[in-house]
Amino acid sequence: MWKLLSVLMVLVAASCQNARHGTLEAQHQFNNHLVGESSPYLLQHAHNPVNWYPWGDAALEKAEKEQKLIVISVGYAACHWCHVMEEESFEDSLVAKIMNDNFVSIKVDREERPDIDKIYMDAAYLMTGRGGWPLNVIALPDGKPIFAGTYFPKSDWVKILEHVGNEYSKDPDRLREMAEKVTEGINTIETVELNTNKVAITKEALESLHADFISEVDFVKGGRRGEQKFPTPSTWKYLMHHYYFNKDDQSLNALNTTLTAMANGGIYDHLGGGFSRYTTDDAWRVPHFEKMLYDNSQLVSLYSKAYQLTQDPLYKKVVMETTAFIKREMTSPEGGFYSSYDADSEGEEGKFYVWTDQEIRDLLGDQAEIIVDYFGVEKEGNWEDGKNILMPVGNLEEVREKHGLGEAELKEIVNQARTKMFQSRSKRVAPGLDDKVLTAWNALMITGYLDAYRVFKEDEFLQMALTNANFLVENAMSTDGRLNRNYKDGKSSINGFLDDYSFLIQAFIGLYEATFEEEWLRKAEKMTDYVLEHFFNDQNGMFYYTSNNDTELITRKMELSDGDIPGSNGIMAQNLYYLGTYLYQEDHIEIARQMVHNILPTMEQQPIFYSNWAMLLLQLDQPLYEVAIVGDQWMDRRNEFDAFYLPNVIYLGGPSEGGLELLANKLVENQTTIYVCENKSCRLPVKETQKALELMDQELLKGIVEY
Repeated sequence: MWKLLSVLMVLVAASCQNARHGTLEAQHQFNNHLVGESSPYLLQHAHNPVNWYPWGDAALEKAEKEQKLIVISVGYAACHWCHVMEEESFEDSLVAKIMNDNFVSIKVDREERPDIDKIYMDAAYLMTGRGGWPLNVIALPDGKPIFAGTYFPKSDWVKILEHVGNEYSKDPDRLREMAEKVTEGINTIETVELNTNKVAITKEALESLHADFISEVDFVKGGRRGEQKFPTPSTWKYLMHHYYFNKDDQSLNALNTTLTAMANGGIYDHLGGGFSRYTTDDAWRVPHFEKMLYDNSQLVSLYSKAYQLTQDPLYKKVVMETTAFIKREMTSPEGGFYSSYDADSEGEEGKFYVWTDQEIRDLLGDQAEIIVDYFGVEKEGNWEDGKNILMPVGNLEEVREKHGLGEAELKEIVNQARTKMFQSRSKRVAPGLDDKVLTAWNALMITGYLDAYRVFKEDEFLQMALTNANFLVENAMSTDGRLNRNYKDGKSSINGFLDDYSFLIQAFIGLYEATFEEEWLRKAEKMTDYVLEHFFNDQNGMFYYTSNNDTELITRKMELSDGDIPGSNGIMAQNLYYLGTYLYQEDHIEIARQMVHNILPTMEQQPIFYSNWAMLLLQLDQPLYEVAIVGDQWMDRRNEFDAFYLPNVIYLGGPSEGGLELLANKLVENQTTIYVCENKSCRLPVKETQKALELMDQELLKGIVEY
């Protein structure tokens, strides 16, 4: 029977795409313990016949008291296969009876409780070698897992429930022994030891890491090699850093190939702006259509910085359209940013976004043929069921020649058509919106808007960032620096995790650089002090993902590697390095250096998963310039610096000296002065940006690529 169980565990491994949406009816046949929750994902299951509990004492104490196995089902509101399994199994009364009679069933929103998700996803990888959502785990009454898998059809899920339940009745001791071994295995994943070997970081070692990193890049289609394509913005941000410091064309080529392919691919919404989470093919063509805040926030940063480096107008277009999408569709009246949009509408994946050939012809009339050719639309569909994913064809010159159009003329026709198509699409049934506000993801969006503001000088971008930052200060931050993770309908119920702190500290440092208002650095300092007190592991010099104030789970995890979202330890190390430089906190800088030494042995195994650590490694090998700009014209001078991609420069200053030690005695009356400093030592002041660049051994056009 255990062979059968192993087969069932690997039958289907589905990545998560979407979930049900729409207004719930006023009357329901069933109500369970999720009805009082605020998470849209949990509320989607609040009227299943399964007697779901949210994660908490009520469910865990019931399991212990009745010595029942626990079903832990993890997903999120934009998860397609979560919705499928709900319809097939969790809305079925017979399946619900099996679960209600024999198990305590817990539903978890992985976006609200990533701490729980990380533990049980590790269990799934240990047991099956794969993961995904929905994540379905069966655990002993103490929460230790004995089974884990992803999506299961109804018949297989029933067999699993019955088999595991029978095994628990017959031989609970054997299951307890298994659970202990799995839990021990979970404890070994993403752990590091204190590295006391302070080996110098050589250029040879850095280049060896880079060679391993870049070996996984697809130089033809962009992205990482593989059958599916994920944006993973940290990867390409690292390659920009490497190009800047080393001027290697290979890194620049990888960056531009990837960013151009994504911007022209089906993963990008060519009518409304914004990116889907990933594509199911290796050429960025066919997306799973959900749109996540965490992807789009990071991609706004990435494309802004890439434009700063290359001046490619395509990158600017992506930023402008994506920020417009965020403002229009993902911003709450209070200034919070919503979490995601589903892939499905009216029960069909991608229906909101795709077009038939005839729909386009009916809408656009005489100009339809041009748009059909421009977007590669086929009469029989370029996707499935006669539907077309809009995606500009590779050779636009052929389109122009076929229709006798100049470049500007084609652009005007396409823009007019896009407006008409967008307006028409807006009348369709929209995908469901997950309108909860998550601190970590909002912080990433603050950084996205700040990077766009610094590059494109759009005041609205700064205002969006400031509005959101003040919203988070009011609704997520306590006076001692503690953070809450979630907010919805005036309710915030979950203690913050390390990514909430690390991303918001990063965002507030960025707000200081954008405004030179020291309150943002002080707030970043307060949160950093809180993290050091409540998250730091004295044994290995790294940070736990959860606070020591949180209720204990079966293990206490760390988050070290980068994925779709940056790893929180890597960002925290960067924060400590930069904040320590601003505030003359040498202990912060030393912790950051120790963290880098700790991660090196692990990082060397597969560097591409440690992009943010690699960026810090590159910086530690180079001078970090502290550019102080003091005087009434500080913003004009800072804007002149922002015309260039300078990742090894931090900025401070303002109209007065303020309270930072490096600014003391720097103000010259009736003059705006620039000081180029390194390790607290400043060179003679200058008044022109170009001269300051020369003091940093920067030529005026260093890092700028001509097209």
